[in-house]
Amino acid sequence: MLYYLFVYLLRPHFSPLNVFRYITVRTAMASTSALLLSLLMGPWVIERLRDLQVKQYIREEGPKGHQKKAGTPTMGGVLIVAAIIIPTLLWADLRNAYVLLAMGATLAFGTIGFVDDYNKVVRRRNLGLTPRAKFSLQVMTCVLVGVALVSLQTQGAYSTQLSVPFFKRLHPNLVISSLFDHTYIWPLAYVPFVLFLVLVIVGCSNAVNLTDGLDGLAIGCVLVSSTALTVLTYLSSNAKFADYLDLQKIPDAGELVIFCGSLAGASLGFLWYNAHPAEMFMGDVGSLALGGAIGTVAVIIKQEILLLSIGGVFVLEALSVIIQVGSFKLTGKRVFRMAPLHHHFELLGWSESKIIVRFWIVALVFALFSLTTLKLR
Repeated sequence: MLYYLFVYLLRPHFSPLNVFRYITVRTAMASTSALLLSLLMGPWVIERLRDLQVKQYIREEGPKGHQKKAGTPTMGGVLIVAAIIIPTLLWADLRNAYVLLAMGATLAFGTIGFVDDYNKVVRRRNLGLTPRAKFSLQVMTCVLVGVALVSLQTQGAYSTQLSVPFFKRLHPNLVISSLFDHTYIWPLAYVPFVLFLVLVIVGCSNAVNLTDGLDGLAIGCVLVSSTALTVLTYLSSNAKFADYLDLQKIPDAGELVIFCGSLAGASLGFLWYNAHPAEMFMGDVGSLALGGAIGTVAVIIKQEILLLSIGGVFVLEALSVIIQVGSFKLTGKRVFRMAPLHHHFELLGWSESKIIVRFWIVALVFALFSLTTLKLR
């Protein structure tokens, strides 16, 4: 909105406003707006959540030290989502399909989390949507994202090829091109692409959700990952950088940098209130929305595989749950004292603050490694 005001209405009469045509400037403004919105609205949101009795209910089977957190306001993710969407609306070119797609996915996953959190609050226990219902809604959202990307691909604005780290010339295509010769079954050619997209986005969303178990842990890791994605998105949208680094060039993804900047700014602002001891929790409305946003951006800029490193902590947390469940079902034994992984370290005697900071450090190392792979090809 401000983008149109400054660039199209006022710039002809005041030339210094020409600076708002630059993506870097608007990304900085979006990040700052998201940060300030989070900081300024935080106290009001916390107070409103307390007035509405929106309190966290702690699992009885969880670490005993977490029981003291019962009653802390939850569903603070509504603040995160607002701090992402509003600055994007203000500073991005809303004619850009990728921006609309990223915002739509964020809102959709946030809505799923909101319904889940609302059910927990109403029932006064740590149970929300059934796993089947939650998963089905997530898959439906991803299918819609996939349909939108397929539409862009047919227009020549998107590629279904993968970028494989360390391999300069390897770009496998997830579309079965041989099916295009058949009039009625050609849509099946895109099935592998859509299934892969579901795996990436749903997996990322739930991995962030699993990581959200300690004060500031998930949001700090999201801050690191979103900052790395901001850099990668900018490089992928810039012809010179993309060519130099052998990235798949996504020309129209430039405006998506502004969305990523808002994501980073909102994460930093929420961390102010979510840092240990947390004044509010993000809830599923925040964790599912953040994971969905990160996964969607990674799919758009063709960094789905590199996302394993960008979100390395999320991957480790998700793997710990998969390994724990699989081991217990197959052998009746547990690999970890408790899953997700951060609970294992809690039961080993690590303090909550130490776990959080060390996981942040690991997240930063993973993100830096991801950026270094751009030239290791």
